[in-house]
Amino acid sequence: MIAIDSQSLSKADSNGLPEKRPRVLVTGANGFIGRRFCQCLLDSGQSLRQVVRSSPSALAHGEDIVRIEDIGPKTNWAAALPSVDVVVHLAAHVHQMAAPKKEVDCRYWEVNTLGTERLAEEAAKAGVKRFVYLSSIKVNGEQTEADAQFTEEQAPQPRDPYGVSKGEAENRLRSLSFVSGMEVVIIRPPLVYGPGVSANFARLLRMVGSGLPLPLASVRNRRSLIFLDNLVDFIVCCLRHPAASGQTFLVSDGEDLSTPDLIRKLAGAMDRSARLWSCPLSLLRAAGWLLGRSAVIDRLTGSLRVDSSKAQALLGWRPPYTVAQGIQATVDAYLRQQHGHD
Repeated sequence: MIAIDSQSLSKADSNGLPEKRPRVLVTGANGFIGRRFCQCLLDSGQSLRQVVRSSPSALAHGEDIVRIEDIGPKTNWAAALPSVDVVVHLAAHVHQMAAPKKEVDCRYWEVNTLGTERLAEEAAKAGVKRFVYLSSIKVNGEQTEADAQFTEEQAPQPRDPYGVSKGEAENRLRSLSFVSGMEVVIIRPPLVYGPGVSANFARLLRMVGSGLPLPLASVRNRRSLIFLDNLVDFIVCCLRHPAASGQTFLVSDGEDLSTPDLIRKLAGAMDRSARLWSCPLSLLRAAGWLLGRSAVIDRLTGSLRVDSSKAQALLGWRPPYTVAQGIQATVDAYLRQQHGHD
């Protein structure tokens, strides 16, 4: 469990007495990141309001819960925003494999761009002091060279509709902050992993756990990741830190891994040997193209690195957990789930 620094949630007045902690509104409270973030705030005694779309029974605990039907340009936030000091906007529309591409692209824009703008406008009207927005490294782009890193100063180069929708939401938040005075903090994490992770990382866990030999020994890429509890710790840091206002941050675990190294670490945490064999990258990419999985092969073989030095220099933040600790926690949760299904 993360030990939350109380100074990141409250400040002392001139008499040395702590100010009242801010009431924090969290959207996406029952998502992968939201559940862990809300749990940590509740455990610290933080005043918290959780916004969910699905059944509130999915939440660990907490009494101040608001259910909304959807996030978009017409969402009614009247029940959620009274007495709120800080909004942490985690909810987003992500890719759905079964949905038509045109429909998915439209939903990205409606939820991630217009929905974020609508919430921020209503938050500013309600007197919210700070708006923390979880964006994505996809705003920067899809890949870096193995010896290069994305930074906050680089011009955004999103390559897909999801990245474009998150980048445009950032632009609208900055414009609103300039007009309204509401402080905005933007966080662009790379791939987030931890207990309960889904999608590509979960598939990699299953492949390693299956013991099947993987043709990735020749891959020489480097990728930044961030453990769930490290990301949660950084979001907490951004709630009240005065230097975070108006800033955009890239954050990671601080240890970049090649795909073979990641597989070896996952296998080691499972107490088994990694089964890797060499295959020319040209053949891997050709197979990905033939099978319609080029994007997956690109992620497994390409590099994506981020520079977290701004967060360290400006906020004094360091990831509290190592990659080894994060991977072990992720694998332990995966194995518990597997055994529970046996």
